[in-house]
Amino acid sequence: MSKLISNPQLSEQTLLTDLSQLIEQSRQCTVVQINSIITMLFWNVGKRINENILQNKRADYGKRIVPTVSAQLENAYGENFTLKNIRRMMKFADKFPNLEIVSPLATQLSWSHFVELLPLKETNARLFYAKEATERNFGVRKLRKSIERKEFERTEIANLQLTEQSANPFNVFKDPYFLDFLSLPKDFLENDLEDAILKELERFILEMGKGFAFVERQKRMIIDGEDFHLDLLFFHRTLKRLVAVELKLGKFQAKYKGQMELYLKWLNRYERQEGENEPIGLILCAEGNREQIELLDMHKDGIMVAEYWTELFPKKLLEQKIHEIVAETRELFERNKQLKSR
Repeated sequence: MSKLISNPQLSEQTLLTDLSQLIEQSRQCTVVQINSIITMLFWNVGKRINENILQNKRADYGKRIVPTVSAQLENAYGENFTLKNIRRMMKFADKFPNLEIVSPLATQLSWSHFVELLPLKETNARLFYAKEATERNFGVRKLRKSIERKEFERTEIANLQLTEQSANPFNVFKDPYFLDFLSLPKDFLENDLEDAILKELERFILEMGKGFAFVERQKRMIIDGEDFHLDLLFFHRTLKRLVAVELKLGKFQAKYKGQMELYLKWLNRYERQEGENEPIGLILCAEGNREQIELLDMHKDGIMVAEYWTELFPKKLLEQKIHEIVAETRELFERNKQLKSR
């Protein structure tokens, strides 16, 4: 009978744990609700002021009324209504004019999230980062980092190379892939790049996008008795297909297309499993020759050419850096040839 008697201390601990969970869950729900209410309040305040200024149709009225109203609101309701924050509210209502879009976002994003989105000039960029933040549960810091790394611009550049028919599978690619985290030497070779990628494999997968899983490095393929090696092989869980990756120095060359086609056909025949879609390929080059890509219609073959940038700079400086790296790499190859010939 004594075995059937429950431990009072254990029972009390279980009860306390359950009650704590209930309280924490309620707190979380309360925080979410309050956050949504505050965010929508700020949107409505901005919208109302914008409408008032628009109705009066006088620029001098707007310059005068905003500081006056903000001073009165700050005095009555506190620091949330400083002139700086009031102007943010006005911009918030202007940049996110659609209530049907703002309302659901406000249940998932804080006011601080929206403050990070307001400086973005393009509507599509604001909506892209808002969606990323909600789907991937980004905090403010992660959202800021995503914006700094130009996730939207990289996705847009990649999609420009694709037709509407073939765009869907390639949205997972981000062009160019930022490899600044690899700390590559200026005279890097392809093997150095691959070794660095393997050392930072997890971060590399994150750079490529959600859903990538590493399969194999230097994938061996025997074709007509001859050995071929694919640089990197991934599997994308969402697309349910293998992704072949080749790393190349210098500009894209037409022969890379034939090489990738061969790899994809081999993977489709010998590695593709039941339920998977056909493999797709990605060629990473130091420079992308877009005219040649269009001429070859490479998107029809499931192949895409991207540029890899070795350091994160403003675009013009980055383009200059790429040019320097290609020149230095070619010079290094020439030096090695001369040393070998001695």
